[in-house]
Amino acid sequence: MEDDTEEVSEVGPPKQLPPPFLEVACKSSGKRRRFAAGTEAGFAVRVMNKKLEGGSPFALHIEAVKAGEEGVTFGPNSALVDYGSGWRLQTVTEVDYAGEDKGEAFRMARAPFRNANGSSVVMDVGKPVSLVYIGKILVAFVLIFVLGAIFTLALEYLPMLILSINSLM
Repeated sequence: MEDDTEEVSEVGPPKQLPPPFLEVACKSSGKRRRFAAGTEAGFAVRVMNKKLEGGSPFALHIEAVKAGEEGVTFGPNSALVDYGSGWRLQTVTEVDYAGEDKGEAFRMARAPFRNANGSSVVMDVGKPVSLVYIGKILVAFVLIFVLGAIFTLALEYLPMLILSINSLM
């Protein structure tokens, strides 16, 4: 008789795979947000800024930090990656730049959302509407109607003008 036993190989501890997501610490809210590995850093910043409560400083960008090491800054189109043990991902906020040249970073933070064509969405509050502005609009509206009335009268009397010109010739 044949023995129907299978050979069983010794099973070692399972390989520990990195999680399929990355955690980014948001300094403004104090919460950790999870993103899929490879997510664009700009998208992650926009999502975190969108979920902020009023009065919290905007996140400008994401950086990987480790004690005793220089941080690694992720640009808006960079894919988020895990650099291994000891490294953590965190946001950099407006408050972190206090006293420095704010420049481009603050302009980006004030308009963190983008249209489909890539242009920034900027809310322009502008000046309040004045009476002079409303008056100019009303004058333009009246002039359009006057011009329309002149053309209507000209077209109405055009056949009589053509007949009088033909009778003279």
